[in-house]
Amino acid sequence: MQLVYKNPKECFLIQPKERKENTTKTRKRRKKKITDVLAKSEPKPGLPEDLQKLMKDYYSSRRLVIELEELNLPDSCFLKANDLTHSLSSYLKEICPKWVKLRKNHSEKKSVLMLIICSSAVRALELIRSMTAFRGDGKVIKLFAKHIKVQAQVKLLEKRVVHLGVGTPGRIKELVKQGGLNLSPLKFLVFDWNWRDQKLRRMMDIPEIRKEVFELLEMGVLSLC
Repeated sequence: MQLVYKNPKECFLIQPKERKENTTKTRKRRKKKITDVLAKSEPKPGLPEDLQKLMKDYYSSRRLVIELEELNLPDSCFLKANDLTHSLSSYLKEICPKWVKLRKNHSEKKSVLMLIICSSAVRALELIRSMTAFRGDGKVIKLFAKHIKVQAQVKLLEKRVVHLGVGTPGRIKELVKQGGLNLSPLKFLVFDWNWRDQKLRRMMDIPEIRKEVFELLEMGVLSLC
């Protein structure tokens, strides 16, 4: 009688336990896949209110309420966003139709007329290649850390007039900090807002990139606006 009783009991106890463990493991794996959520989000143009909201969220723990109100940038600071039908060159031509005249009149070293901010060195190189039709004879400088020392970029900015800078917020911030890049002549600041990396993250989805962007804005961009 004991053998007949024990065997079914042992089978009954073991089988549900295995099922429970499998269910738990499956749930954990699904929870970690944040890319599934991002993959379902449709691309849409970055709007002024998107940046304003992120700024408010970032600075809310660092500034007083009165100071936060000063961060509300007027609509006149923003140009039309890319509606996702443009190439980079055609978009830049639309927002800056007088580019040729601007770059011909630009003669100040250690500065640029336009900054394009992206999340990585590889992406910066892609953007530089895709803007050939817009930049014309304008001089472009790579402003990222990969394989390029900050001192080399400082010397290059001191040596010749540059019109366009493309790079990451961390390196641009470091150049401003060291006095190698003067933001005063800056006319246009463009964010590579919608591009996604292998994990489907946009640049402002990455905490460290977002932090560096806002630190850069505080170093002179906001006062220019």
